[in-house]
Amino acid sequence: MREISLLSIIGIVSFCISLLLAFFLLSVKSKNKISNKLFAAFLILSAIDLSGWFQYLYLPGLSNLGMLKSLFSFFQMPVLYFYVLSVCYSDFKLKPKHLLHTIPFFIANILLIPRFYAVNQELKIKLWEDYNSIWELIYVHISIELQFIIYIILIFILLNRYKKIYQQNFSDTGSKAFDWLFQFTLVSAIIHSVVIVKNFLKYIDNRENTFESVQLLVSILGLIVICWYVLKALKYPQLFNAVDSKTALVSSSKNIFKNENNKEIERLTSYMKTEKPYLNPSLSIRNLAEELKMNSRDVSVLINQNLNQHFFDFVNEYRIKEAMEILKNPSKSKHTVLEILYEVGFNSKSSFNTAFKKHTGKTPTEFRKST
Repeated sequence: MREISLLSIIGIVSFCISLLLAFFLLSVKSKNKISNKLFAAFLILSAIDLSGWFQYLYLPGLSNLGMLKSLFSFFQMPVLYFYVLSVCYSDFKLKPKHLLHTIPFFIANILLIPRFYAVNQELKIKLWEDYNSIWELIYVHISIELQFIIYIILIFILLNRYKKIYQQNFSDTGSKAFDWLFQFTLVSAIIHSVVIVKNFLKYIDNRENTFESVQLLVSILGLIVICWYVLKALKYPQLFNAVDSKTALVSSSKNIFKNENNKEIERLTSYMKTEKPYLNPSLSIRNLAEELKMNSRDVSVLINQNLNQHFFDFVNEYRIKEAMEILKNPSKSKHTVLEILYEVGFNSKSSFNTAFKKHTGKTPTEFRKST
């Protein structure tokens, strides 16, 4: 009976958890169906990749199936990129053009046909023993690492654009979707940096112990991250508030208001003061535009270009003024800060404290004491 190493045990546990979470995402009822399916696909691809740590238990020796399985790594980053797109943009759909992202996988397989897929076991072993000088294998490794770097950069660019659009259209400063995706991408980048070091050591360092130690570190980090995925999925089953991909950033468009600016601004500010729509914690620019019987795009341009504010800053300014009045009111001295923040439209203490200090230079408690 083969001895099972610690690396294999960690690999098996990570493999099982990844598949269980993938099946959970595929079976759970949610409005984020395409996002769940794409993240499930990413987890399944990750599980296939993780199975390499215990491949000797079910697929001994070198085989065409084993090589094909390892090349499935080419699908991980495109699927992750599509997942981020689907979370950020409510109108995202998979299209035939997205199949172009599979080209590197097919190129790698075609290159390996002559000297790996089409030869016998003996020649496969000979090729593998000299892997650090075989250009096909070097190409595969470099391509996978370059692909990772390119997609990580694309994801960060996408998240930056999403955050700007979100700030221009929602009054809530915190997007759980952005926080989750940013953390997820950052953690992935850090862990894969260790993987790159590990793979680099395989080519330049003949000391097997060094490579195995780094491999074990990667496996432990991988298991921790997978457990983190599970906790996130259980704690926030409905994470996301997506925007429309067709929504352009206001700064990139022309100002559609001219002489009527002052009238529109007066109308907007008057409505904010009298009707107090900012007390709604989930107020969006679309909601406000509907109440004003205006186009949401026009309201966005008015706030961003003419008042030189993001939508959430504009709304929070009114919320803070409302909170200041409550804090100064002796009859409401028994109101706690938590009660006040919910009363004026905030939904978290951290965002309230940040906004309050930004507008007044003091914390709510300090402001109350000073008055």
